[in-house]
Parts: sequence; C-alpha cells; structure tokens
Amino acid sequence: MLFPTMIFGLFFLFVFVTAWSLERENGRRKAFLLLASWVFYGWWDWRFVGLLIFSATANWAIAEWIDRTPKTSARKALVVLAVVVDLTVLGFFKYYGFFIDQLGAALDMLGWKRDLPLLQIVLPVGISFFTFQAISYVVDVYRGTCQKARSLLDVMLLMSFFPHLVSGPIVRAKDLLPQFAQVPRPSRAMFTEALLLIVWGLFKKTVIASELSTGLVDPVFFDPSAYGAADLLAAAYGYAVQIYCDFSAYSDIAIGVAALLGYRFPRNFDQPYRAASLQEFWRRWHISLSSWLRDYVYIPLGGGRGGALKACRNILITMLLGGLWHGAAWTFVAWGALHGVVLSIERLFKGARKSLFPSLIGVVVTFHIVCLGWILFRADSFSTALTFIEGLGRWAPPTQASPFLVGMIGFGLLMHFLPPRALERLGGVAKFAPSPALGLTVGAMMLVVEAIRPQGIAPFIYFQF
Repeated sequence: MLFPTMIFGLFFLFVFVTAWSLERENGRRKAFLLLASWVFYGWWDWRFVGLLIFSATANWAIAEWIDRTPKTSARKALVVLAVVVDLTVLGFFKYYGFFIDQLGAALDMLGWKRDLPLLQIVLPVGISFFTFQAISYVVDVYRGTCQKARSLLDVMLLMSFFPHLVSGPIVRAKDLLPQFAQVPRPSRAMFTEALLLIVWGLFKKTVIASELSTGLVDPVFFDPSAYGAADLLAAAYGYAVQIYCDFSAYSDIAIGVAALLGYRFPRNFDQPYRAASLQEFWRRWHISLSSWLRDYVYIPLGGGRGGALKACRNILITMLLGGLWHGAAWTFVAWGALHGVVLSIERLFKGARKSLFPSLIGVVVTFHIVCLGWILFRADSFSTALTFIEGLGRWAPPTQASPFLVGMIGFGLLMHFLPPRALERLGGVAKFAPSPALGLTVGAMMLVVEAIRPQGIAPFIYFQF
C-alpha cells in the first residue's frame, strides 16, 4: 500500500476516524492501530505479518528477561542473543543469495566448484527498518536508557506502527513508548503542520521525484554509454535530487500521518545538500539511521576513543556496514567505503579542512562527493558505474536533459537553501486560520499536486532496503 494512492487515502480515513473514536480506551486504540498496521503491511504479502509478530515477540521476551536479570554477564549474553536472532533473520532474507553467489564464485576460483543450495527468497518490505528498531529497543533496555515496555502490545505496535514501518524514520523506543502510555492530546499547530508536511511530501514524491526518474535518471542510468557529459552530469544531479525528494517525502508523509494520529516522530532530513562537510551531511541526511549507526555501531566499536587512527577505523567499519545495510551488492559496499574514507580524511585533517575550504566551497565539494557516491548507489553494477563516470569526459549535445528537467533539478537544490524550518514557520502562521479555510486550502493544494503529477506511482526507493 503506497502513501500517495487512493487506497491508502481511504485506509487512513478509516483509521483516523476509528482511532479518535477510541480515545477514551487507550488499550483498544493501540490494539486497533496494531491491527490496522498489520493490514497495511499485509497488503504486500500477508505471510510476512507473521515475521513481524515473531520479531516483536522474541525481542519483547528477551528485553523482559534482561530487565529481570541482575547479573551483568548474563544480561550481556541476552543482548548478544537478541542481536544474533535479529541479524540472522535479516541476513537470511536479505543476504542469503548474495553470500551464496560470492561463496560459489570463490570456490570456483579455487577449483572447488560446487552446486550450492539456491533459494528464491522474497525480501520482506522494510525488514531492515523494523530489525534495527528491534535491536535498539533491546540494547536500550540493557543500557538503562529506556524502560521496558508495559506490554507485548506496546512492543508490537512500536515495531509495526504503519507510518514508519516500511521506510522509517527509525523511531527509538524511548521516544515512542511513553507516547503509547496514554491517549495523545495533539494541538492545532501539530495538526496544521502535519497537513502541510503531507502535501509537501506528496509534491516532492509524485511531481519532482517522478518526473526526474522517468524523464532523466532511469533512461541515462540504463545505458550511460549512449549519452554525453551534459546528460550524464544532469542525471547525476537529477538522482541526487530524486533520492532526496523520494525519501524525504516518505519521511514527511510518515511524520504527518503519525501526527494526525497524535504521535510525534523525529525529524529525518534537514536540508542535507547545504552541508559543508560529509560529517555535517550525515547529521542532516536520514538522521534516524545515521544516529542509529553512531549509537549502536560506531560508539560500541570505541568511537573516537584511542586516537585518530582507531577513530578512522571505527568510522570505516561503520560506513561499510551502513553500505551493506542498504543492499546486498558490492556497489553499496563501495558507496559505504567512499563515505567512510572521506569521513576519515575529514577526521584526520579537521583543522586544515576548515581553513582550506570556506563554507561555500565546502558545500560545493561535499555535494559533488555525495553525487559521486550516488552514482555507485544507483548503478546496477560496477561496470555501469564506471561507464557512467568515464562518460563524464565525453562531450555530446544533451538529448535527455530538457530545460524543464534541469529546472526541476534547480528547484530541488534550491529548497535546501530556504530558511531553516520554513515549513514549521508556515504551520505556525497557518494554525490561526479558520478550520474551513485551512481545510479548503489543503484540499486545493492536494488537487493541484494531483493535476500536475505524471501518471502512475513508482514505489519509494527505500522500500527495497
């Protein structure tokens, strides 16, 4: 079930009305939201609802066990057990085929060719997100930064809540479980901002991302050898705008939908292409994932303790794992390695970077490093990525980069340099408008988006992760 569809609109209308009709019965409200979330997830494949239930039950049980266990060594063993269970499930569904292929190739090179067991495994939508959600819950209970959930229902809803289930944000238990403890009391400002976020997200996804995808990015990346530097450069910039608009749109809609039900999600994007360093970029891009990798991978590895070289090692390991998290392919690992190497260089030469690269130059350099990474991220193979990069030195008149699409790219980049929190400020003004006027305005904006968007709705890019 995709957000920008009539089916989801009808689904959410029913959920919204029913949830608020149960506002005096918080237990029933949560049970209803859980059932609705299972319907939302089961719309793709009902079989994987059972996987959600298993994951939530296993992690709830282990967290309960940790909370009742005083001995430190036993508590650590239980955390390891939870992580092993979660990563085993993730690894089987997401990486089994990749590792079997690599093992087969390695054995073949050694002259030990074998027929290895191949399985046609369907990747559950959003498995990476709800697995990371589960791991963070158990680890936080172990660390004492989050109290264990009051019930299995709360853990199931934490992991299954449909606004963030399939593509984030990764909402920490310490942020969401206290909200589940009582019926929410949203303000008018919260509702107004939620509506604006949803409209803005619909526009970014269905207009900007869709136009750039079908008109420029997909054709050029399909066969980069057929295009010259102008089209290739436009496609690289176009994909940077497309993936931002696509993914941040999902986050905007998810945050807005959750807010209409009375729950606050953290901000997940903060104008990332205005970053003057790659470190700053990761503070602004997919904030819930970057902070998760920091708290549950980088810091446990040692973080910045032990000197600069050890810090660089930890950065590189973290980013390699972050690349592998995005997909079972060497191009994603290379993408993570690129970010890890540049982040390590920034760490080693932090003072020199600030003196050599003023803010504006830093923004330009950082953006082009990110775009180089996006080429690896988008290409279906190293061969395609290499052909793309080599073609940047080959001049040919543009055939795909029309003025309209170039304008879309420009607009997509311009939004990163608007005043910070512009939408929140607009919501602060709009909350004073009469309800009928606000409703008509939002409705009219949705109709305009519907009228100007291209036909069809492509799945969100991050559904595959």
